[in-house]
Amino acid sequence: MATQYAISGTTAKGIAASVERGVSEGELAPGDALPPVRRLADDLGVSPGTVATAYKELRGRGLVVTRGRGGTVIAQAPSVASRRPLRVPDGLVDLAGGHPDPAFLPVLCPPAELRPRFGSHRAAPRLDALTGLTRAWYARDEVPAEQVSFAHGALDCVARLLAVELRPGDAVAVEDPGFHHLLDLVPALGLRMVPVPVDREGITPDGLATALRAGVRALVCTPRGQNPTGASFSPARRDALVALLRDAPEVLVVEDDYTAPLEGPAAPTLAAAGLERWAQVRTVSKRLGVDLRWAGVAGDPVTIARHDGRLLMTSGWVSHILQDTVARLLADPAVVRLVTAGETAYAERRRTLTQALAGYGIRAEPGCGMNVWVPVRDESAVVNGLRTRGWWVAAGARFRIDAPTAVRITTAALPPAECVRLAADFAAVLGDAQATYGG
Repeated sequence: MATQYAISGTTAKGIAASVERGVSEGELAPGDALPPVRRLADDLGVSPGTVATAYKELRGRGLVVTRGRGGTVIAQAPSVASRRPLRVPDGLVDLAGGHPDPAFLPVLCPPAELRPRFGSHRAAPRLDALTGLTRAWYARDEVPAEQVSFAHGALDCVARLLAVELRPGDAVAVEDPGFHHLLDLVPALGLRMVPVPVDREGITPDGLATALRAGVRALVCTPRGQNPTGASFSPARRDALVALLRDAPEVLVVEDDYTAPLEGPAAPTLAAAGLERWAQVRTVSKRLGVDLRWAGVAGDPVTIARHDGRLLMTSGWVSHILQDTVARLLADPAVVRLVTAGETAYAERRRTLTQALAGYGIRAEPGCGMNVWVPVRDESAVVNGLRTRGWWVAAGARFRIDAPTAVRITTAALPPAECVRLAADFAAVLGDAQATYGG
């Protein structure tokens, strides 16, 4: 329990404000336990109900989470804190960030000249050229693209879709393990997460059926290259999920297709299945550059209209300078060739590492994308052991709700020869851990 910070207040709002102040000032860190309700009530001279109400408010705003007998603790990414990823220590190879290889990213060339104009772009928020390219991108995967819109990245889009559709306390089905920023975002919106297990073909039908019975109002999932496991829908898995979702037409289905290639064969997606309420979000940060905070979204007319209505009341539109930059990149054959070469290299690097690990009897999840998910018994032992050998990998805790322990390794910028060396070090670390922790 955190003992260095004294929570104060005589009302529920005052107690909640005191905890929030402690988080924002860094006195209460992620994972720090708050006092039990009755103990804090006795310390502050208030009723247990007052403290319970304060904790409920903090949960609803994404500052704390409750872990049953584990008590109430500060969330891993509390919504008031300006937390940033940990700085990679000098001398370590960064395999934790999930970033693409800069060698396969084009040089960004914003418009050389932009004339001042009178007024805003609210009346015409989307450039025709980028709208056409976006529709063609979706059409290649047979995703209906009559209704498309833009957003400031995938999470910005998902947050807006959930905010206009759901109310605090509503339940959202999420992948487990899943994208850690989404797992932070959902509770920050005041929504409840219902975890759905993921195997090599994506979310499982049994898990989705359980979530639907629990009354979820929305599902957020990834059709291919799932983060962190690399799972992708097979046609059979997609069909099984669609059969379940057709019996729940009121559920909003949001697909985050962040790894959608610019060229290649069509892939099975829920968005192409003719569901009643759906949206699919695609971004270019992994393909064209991490600073291109743009996303395209296709969906049913009601969903897109609600998204655009909320966008109109906030930022209004996505920068036309940004839109023009993205449009010229998507239309450039040389850029498409560079990005396609990167996809080939990412597949080779991922395959090399999984095969090298298999040579030592270490199972890694099959799949595609830039990351490899490796089940382990003790995440901390593996992360710390690899750190001593020069590698910086991500502990799986940030990506999990109920899923088993694992580590995530980003292979996007890892040459094949280094994959082999990493696998040998991984095996050595596991051997050290077994000797220390009894297998």
